[in-house]
Amino acid sequence: MRRPLIFALALLLSSFGAKAQQTATLVADKVQLTRQNTLEATGNIEVLYGETRLRARRITYSRAGQSLRIEGPITLVEGDGRAILVADQADLDADLQNGILTSARLVLDQQLQLAANEIARVDGRYTRLSRSVASSCEVCAGNPTPVWEIRAREIIHDQQERQLYFDQAQFRFLGVPIFYSPRLRLPDPTLKRSSGFLLPSLRTSSRLKTGVKLPYFQTLGDHADLTLTPYVSAATRTLEARYRQAFAMGEISFEGAVSDDDLRPGETRYYLFGEGEFELPRQFRLNFDVELVSDTAYLLDYGFSDKDRLDSEISITRARQRDLFRASLTDFRTLRASEVPIRGQLPRTFSNVSYERRIKGLGGEFRLGFDAASLTRASNVQGDGRDVSRIGVSADYRRAVTFANGMVATGQLGIVASTYDTRQDPAFATNTGQVTPRASIELRWPFQRSESGGAYQLLEPVIQLAWSETNGNIVPNEDSVLVEFDEGNLFDLSRFPGEDAREQGTRANIGLRWTRYDPAGWTLGVTVGRVFRSEDTGQFAPGTGLSGERSDWLAAGQLRLGDRLALSHRALFDDDFSFTRNETRLAWQNDRAAIGSSYLWMEAEPAENRPTDTHELSVDAAYRLSRHWTGRLDGRFDLVADRTAEAGIGMEYRSECLTVDLSVSRRFTSSTSVSPSTDFGLNVSLAGFGSGRNNESYRRTCAR
Repeated sequence: MRRPLIFALALLLSSFGAKAQQTATLVADKVQLTRQNTLEATGNIEVLYGETRLRARRITYSRAGQSLRIEGPITLVEGDGRAILVADQADLDADLQNGILTSARLVLDQQLQLAANEIARVDGRYTRLSRSVASSCEVCAGNPTPVWEIRAREIIHDQQERQLYFDQAQFRFLGVPIFYSPRLRLPDPTLKRSSGFLLPSLRTSSRLKTGVKLPYFQTLGDHADLTLTPYVSAATRTLEARYRQAFAMGEISFEGAVSDDDLRPGETRYYLFGEGEFELPRQFRLNFDVELVSDTAYLLDYGFSDKDRLDSEISITRARQRDLFRASLTDFRTLRASEVPIRGQLPRTFSNVSYERRIKGLGGEFRLGFDAASLTRASNVQGDGRDVSRIGVSADYRRAVTFANGMVATGQLGIVASTYDTRQDPAFATNTGQVTPRASIELRWPFQRSESGGAYQLLEPVIQLAWSETNGNIVPNEDSVLVEFDEGNLFDLSRFPGEDAREQGTRANIGLRWTRYDPAGWTLGVTVGRVFRSEDTGQFAPGTGLSGERSDWLAAGQLRLGDRLALSHRALFDDDFSFTRNETRLAWQNDRAAIGSSYLWMEAEPAENRPTDTHELSVDAAYRLSRHWTGRLDGRFDLVADRTAEAGIGMEYRSECLTVDLSVSRRFTSSTSVSPSTDFGLNVSLAGFGSGRNNESYRRTCAR
């Protein structure tokens, strides 16, 4: 039986060299010291020296020459294991920093492999590989040619800078040379950021023709970087850019492009999007986003974004346990063809300051609020160019009581007062104001039922009696034009989303909620409710589902099966099951497939700028066809017009070392500024050079 022997070299590695300043530990089956002052270790050998770990079958150390003769198989691991040397034989100095390894391989971050006839270690920093090959692809005995490889006369790995330098590099795909460079520098896979060119991508557009994008990534210190991407085709000369910087208290990011193309000859087209966030003293937070574009079609022509309204905003917020503060300034720009002719009449800038404070007292809670807002338009035409400023205050008291039978009663009493300054609109007086007292009482009676298997059900009937009445002048409604009735505001005192309009009269909001929680990991919930009024106030349009003395029925349901399935449905319908709104959202995935889909039906409502019915179906799906191939499909269909609005199809090949993405997309819609277009895309990325690592399920397996 072999007995392992642990041999601690206590003379600061004096047996491994006089220059060493660390103690080494050697573990072996057998260790002997000869008369020639030579140390020999055999068997299962492991040497621990600083951050270096060496495994071998035989080590011979000559104290006179301060050298090591190592026989393999040899494994030399540096630091945290991100650099591993494997060889058959090695001659190294005592501190393992210099020497030669033969028939060796260098493995970086367990993904990029560099093989060479001979590897030299220099000063513990450089590794020089002669007549070498680099690849992150799996190589099998039956298929020895990797998908891609870089052959070079010499490769030098700078372990400190984490860079790879290739001399006379030749890139091969499936064994066929397709690119040559006398000098080539690439980051090793352990380096997240390094200046240099990234892989190009090919894009073909029916409007912009076939073009190539060649990105260049430039680091600007440890906390900033810049990516410049020239995009050149027969129809455009474009430069895209992205800038990022991190600070001690926040970060910023900007992306944009400038183009000279044949779509609009003589015009310089551009866009700029940016965002940032910062932590300020006293728990304040600063956020901003910038959205600028030269013309209404630029974003769609180049596929940068499908936004049709831009909003640039800067805000300061603070959220604490007892108070909430927010101040913001927003600039609006429309890109919609129907709105461009009247954009001077649309809101241009909106500024707002709001503060809310909670105070415990009298067995309940007081909420005090303040807000100030101002909205301006570019037009100076009376009526069309209306500008409005508002200052408002509010005070509410809320208290909840739980009875012995489990019923919960909640009462609320409050008042809101606002004053308005309206300019450039003769339909409203310059100085106006409103006061709205409000009150409600709500009863909830939750019932819980537990099942033998561990599941439980929760049934909660709710009835709320609410009243509010606005006194004062007629004021312009700027922030409460679009109304949405859903389970989130069924029991709100007002269904209007803003401050310029408030729900009036006496009403009863009734609802029933049922939820079942199953320990198997699925949840099912249903909400049904309706609003009854003492009289029709005429505040709500029919398309909202809230008009009349009785609102439409609201029915909503949610089903979740762990992280595999999420299904939600919401509908508004009257007593005859005539639907005002009907929408469904589905998200489902398993190990091979994923699908996201939404269906929407909305009745036309001219008061909300919806002159026609909305009926759409959108689908976004992916299916893993095999170990390496994944297909994708997406589309949006206008069921009213009976046509496809957008469609796309893609195919992706992914292995342990390569990702190839092919895509085709078509936009069918058109307007005075936007034309239908078809785009083709080709993107290739190589694992092992800063592009991340594909998971193990994509790794090819070798046949035995």
